[in-house]
Amino acid sequence: MAEIRGTFEGRFEPVAEALAASLDTEDVGASASVVVDGEPVVDIWGGYADQARSVPWERDTITGVWSTTKTMTALCALILADRGELDLDAPVARYWPEFAAAGKEGVLVRHLLGHTAGLPDWDKPVTATDLLDAQAMTALLAAQAPQWEPGTVGGYHSITFGFLVGEVVRRVTGRSLGAFFAEEVAGPLGADFHIGLPAEHDHRVAPLIAAPEGDRPDGFQVGVSDANTEAWRRAGLAAIGGIGNARSVAAVQSMLASGGVGRGAAGGVRLLSEAGCERVFEEQYAGEDRILGMPIHWGMGYRLEGRTCSWGGWGGSVVLVDVDNRMTVSYVMNQVLWNDGYARGLGIVMAAYESLTG
Repeated sequence: MAEIRGTFEGRFEPVAEALAASLDTEDVGASASVVVDGEPVVDIWGGYADQARSVPWERDTITGVWSTTKTMTALCALILADRGELDLDAPVARYWPEFAAAGKEGVLVRHLLGHTAGLPDWDKPVTATDLLDAQAMTALLAAQAPQWEPGTVGGYHSITFGFLVGEVVRRVTGRSLGAFFAEEVAGPLGADFHIGLPAEHDHRVAPLIAAPEGDRPDGFQVGVSDANTEAWRRAGLAAIGGIGNARSVAAVQSMLASGGVGRGAAGGVRLLSEAGCERVFEEQYAGEDRILGMPIHWGMGYRLEGRTCSWGGWGGSVVLVDVDNRMTVSYVMNQVLWNDGYARGLGIVMAAYESLTG
């Protein structure tokens, strides 16, 4: 069985067993974290940071998490709303006047967070290189018409989400989404998560490993090889470019399960009010997602199921926040799997529930 390093409370041994089993079968390197009542009860990792299995995955190893980044971006918007600096019911054009073009004057900020804005993609093909030019990408989105009546249909904004919400944050704060997150969220919490990675951390990054099925699924604009470049790490792509590990993901997202209080280096850090946390659960759409082709309940930037909010990243990373049980579970890995890649993270989540209730 794979060696698991780190710490976990005895009752959460099933989580360690689940991670070890995953490392024995499909994973190369991975980390898992569980936070309950604001306290870390699982902080474990194992395996290797490279495909050759020559560099151990260490405590401070970080890697790309793809769309798990969206939970961080959504949280930034919720924090601004809680501070009264951003009105989620306001037209996007109040903050971003150019956005009103092509019949989008009625698109609300909440439509961006709930994947109902009708802008799931660009009207013209874009490449991974194009995505590195945030100004150009946001200008294209501001100019194009929605694909459906905003607010009426859910359709996953897989990459555009970051440019849309990120531009609103930039207009409100004068800072990029990545800078706002670093200064107002990750910094106070001491969380090792980055949306735009400074060069001094490059040596800690475990490159993503392409799935056996290939570098990218059919129809995807980007692939694993793109995400492993220096330009990608620097770009601060607010939908799919975040870099961290399970500990840092859980450190940030667990404050939703703790009434808005996170665990900083010097103790509790309040970043949201309890009412601000509850806004996650304002349902924006329930039904079949036009892009994903599956039933879903979209809240404010998160998938909802009961009193849990969650999302994951292409290839397998995941975070789930259970408000009633005051528990947050996260899983981050470097081996991308396109076909049923989420089974590994789901195994970690189910093991956490087994530990909590068993």
